[in-house]
Amino acid sequence: MKRAAIFLLLFSLASASAGTFTLDTRSRARDASGDWSVRQQKVLWDAKATAVIVCDMWDLHHCKNAVGRVGEMAPRMNRLLNTARAKGALIIHAPSSCMDFYRDHPARKRAQAAPSAAVQPNAIGNWCHWIDEAEERQGYPIDHSDGGEDDDPAEHAAWAKHLAKLGRNPRSPWKRQVDLIDIDAGRDAISDNGIEIWNLLEARGIRNVLLVGVHTNMCVLGRPFGLRNMARNGKNVLLIRDLTDSMYNPASWPYVNHFRGTALVVEHIEHRVCPTTTSDQLLGGKPFGFRGDEKPHVVFMIGEKEYDTASTLPLFAQKHLEYRGIRCTFVHVNKEDPDNFTGIGALKDADLLFLSVRRRTPPKAQLDLIRAHLAKGKPLVGIRTASHAFDREPPSQRHARWTQFDDEILGVDYRQHYGNRPPKDPATVIQATVSGTKHPILTGVTQDAFEAKSHLYKNKLVATTVTVLMTGTLSGRAEISEPVAWTNEVNGSRVFYTSLGGVGDFSLPAFQRLLLNGVLWALDRPLPPADPRVVARK
Repeated sequence: MKRAAIFLLLFSLASASAGTFTLDTRSRARDASGDWSVRQQKVLWDAKATAVIVCDMWDLHHCKNAVGRVGEMAPRMNRLLNTARAKGALIIHAPSSCMDFYRDHPARKRAQAAPSAAVQPNAIGNWCHWIDEAEERQGYPIDHSDGGEDDDPAEHAAWAKHLAKLGRNPRSPWKRQVDLIDIDAGRDAISDNGIEIWNLLEARGIRNVLLVGVHTNMCVLGRPFGLRNMARNGKNVLLIRDLTDSMYNPASWPYVNHFRGTALVVEHIEHRVCPTTTSDQLLGGKPFGFRGDEKPHVVFMIGEKEYDTASTLPLFAQKHLEYRGIRCTFVHVNKEDPDNFTGIGALKDADLLFLSVRRRTPPKAQLDLIRAHLAKGKPLVGIRTASHAFDREPPSQRHARWTQFDDEILGVDYRQHYGNRPPKDPATVIQATVSGTKHPILTGVTQDAFEAKSHLYKNKLVATTVTVLMTGTLSGRAEISEPVAWTNEVNGSRVFYTSLGGVGDFSLPAFQRLLLNGVLWALDRPLPPADPRVVARK
């Protein structure tokens, strides 16, 4: 009784305005086809029945980049904590392994004084590696077996020396929570102990828990007070997904950038552990975003009916580009006006134009947008019929023909095709060139000859700036050699083109990898290593 009385006394609040939290939440499930189904739900939480747990927002870390991201995120997090506290929520600061620093702090004593809960879940004081067998079977969507440090090796070595000079252990240099986050001595609690935190929650009748902090794929999920333990023991728990970070090195599978790696972990949490929300639900405005978290914008311009790229390209984009955090917009021809590309204005803020068009003559203003895109030095990727995209008699004076698009932009003159239709006709056989094998675009693309599903195009080399990566021939016709994949540069614009791109080509891992690499190269983004898992996603 004495301990309980002390606890209640320590938790007496000055004057805090009670309130509610209205939160838009997001979770995920797999549908029958294996695709993600996103579920949105609005929840209404009593603030007094809510706690915000701040996980491992340490003052220092062995990863220098992680320290920088904590410093960038902390002011926004502090604003959220102040708002939640003012509404009546309990703020629990949980900088693990730092309790000695806070041993005399009133907030630390408040946590220690919490009376033992009548019911304490089994293993609430232990790390929780998986919420259940289903999560364990699925595993993490990223490989963090290397520890997830994303520092440049030389910078990392220098950082370790710096930490040693400060008298810190380079592997575990944290001593306290980062001082950019306020701790209210009169209302908050400090603990890294799962049993203490559970006692705090139960003593105050707290049913709802918000988690912020680092690192999502490790401590936020697995600590005794983390998402898994809170969820499996009956708390309504949400991750605030824009106020977290991961330990993920882009040099590891799935070879996405650091921020996309974090997003993949968040998606995993939404599927297997608990829903998520964003800080703007409490603060208004927009969710927080790291300065380096750039999402390139690719605009697909599709206007052909021979090869069904209106179907194949969105699937490719979803699997390989959107998966990597690349924003994709699809612009199709108007059904009533087949030369008019509805929504082409999206090209104004595009980072890359992806062209799959056959013999259309858009209004002059639309072609001007393409010319303006290229004039800015922005890249272009084209497949199959893009070599004769705008070569047709215009339907009116408002429309324009661009007969020399293949020569001027792609750097090669299109001269029709062989029309071979296997198995009746010889197969199209693709082979990397000597220069192509050294080019990054062919990273992970088979160096052996393979059969394409498309008939072979005839192309004559024009520009000296062209680098041919792959050539094609007809089976049994060694005298035939046509360029089928190449790069060009036009006034600073990177250009990649391949004459492949029929429906059947999209089933070929070599083509999928070629196309992914071409887009990433054109955007001047890092290319994944030669790992077959890059194109093995379902």
